Amino acid sequence: MAASKPQAGSELRAAGAVQRGDGEAPQDIKMALYTHGRLIPSLGDAKLTRPMIAEVIRRKFDYSQHPYIFGTLYFGTTNATFGVLANILLRQSFKVQQEALKTYVSLATLPFLSTIVTFKLFVTDPLQSGNISKEDCIWRSILIGEICGVTYPTALAFLTNGRLAVK
Repeated sequence: MAASKPQAGSELRAAGAVQRGDGEAPQDIKMALYTHGRLIPSLGDAKLTRPMIAEVIRRKFDYSQHPYIFGTLYFGTTNATFGVLANILLRQSFKVQQEALKTYVSLATLPFLSTIVTFKLFVTDPLQSGNISKEDCIWRSILIGEICGVTYPTALAFLTNGRLAVK
């Protein structure tokens, strides 16, 4: 009895790869050819034209899926500006000279972040889910603007600059 000789591609088939005929490449694989240092794409590749690029960019930045993001960012930016204004007024009234950058950064970022988080939790998510009406959305927005835009930055500026003035 003669021992059977293993086939050339048995190891490849065992690994999940299949070898075709006598070394020919499958027709569905596209390869790029290099000629004199330039890339020549295969005929199956799509050409990217200006309208196609514009369409991809438009779909990527389609803001109709997230209509509330601009209002939230605008609201947060406005409240951060009020925080900086409160800091300017209280620094001048208390005649505080030290740690200027630290107080300005904290009074710009904390009202911004607290406004965005609060607005998302209390206005945007309930409005998208249909739990509140548009009138309630307006009242909640006014309250968030008052608390996160006026009261919180003013109290934070008073505490921060008051502590520095006592030093």
